[in-house]
Amino acid sequence: MLALHTRSQCRFTDFLFLLFALNSAAQTNKITAREAKDHIGEQQAVCGKVASTHFAANSKDQPTFLNLDEPCPKEVFTILIWGSDRAKFGTPETKYKGAKVCVTGKISSRREKPEITATDHFSAAKTLCNPSSQLSQESRGGRSKF
Repeated sequence: MLALHTRSQCRFTDFLFLLFALNSAAQTNKITAREAKDHIGEQQAVCGKVASTHFAANSKDQPTFLNLDEPCPKEVFTILIWGSDRAKFGTPETKYKGAKVCVTGKISSRREKPEITATDHFSAAKTLCNPSSQLSQESRGGRSKF
């Protein structure tokens, strides 16, 4: 359903989103994709733009890779979604390509590159008051929103 918003509705929505974002920021440290390499082993929210994606449908466990800020093979950070969790995100390789996203979890290292395995939630932050934009993707038992 297409929803049209008045300026006052958008301002109010923006205000509520800002309050929620400030509250969430107080609860979680947000870092850039480039900073993640310095935080291996820590629980963090990592934010960046999805520069490239790949769904390895024919590989074991069917991983989906969302590479932030730089495309593969020069990615600086990867969001990994295993096939068993894929349904919670729809088709992430198309849904989030080009989107600004934040993912929260424990940062690990794979092939000397930082990554977080997303199992239940991450937020896609797009333009507010755009009826076609999606502000968050959340499943049951999800973590705090962006």
